[in-house]
Amino acid sequence: MATTAVSDDSFEQDVKKADLPVLVDFWAEWCGPCRTVAPILEELSEEFAGQIKVVKLDVESNPGIAQAYNIRGIPALLLFKNGEVAGQQIGALPKQQLRAWISGAIASV
Repeated sequence: MATTAVSDDSFEQDVKKADLPVLVDFWAEWCGPCRTVAPILEELSEEFAGQIKVVKLDVESNPGIAQAYNIRGIPALLLFKNGEVAGQQIGALPKQQLRAWISGAIASV
């Protein structure tokens, strides 16, 4: 299961109403750290397949959701459980740290 793109229009259905916890990667094409974390999130989406869904939201093309969640720096990772923000990480982190953060967040589901 690879990461998929969401938009302002699909966010409600794809994230807030999802059956699984959803990790949303707020990113932009011009963001170097976003490009660094993208392949890590692809790998983690496969590692955690069936436990979480990983999606990407381009803040340039979809400013509404980014503003609604007060995203000021990217990459920003928000973990949603039952339609609510259950965790947040700002900035690019190494794979091990992201894995530990996700594991801890989904363990409390």
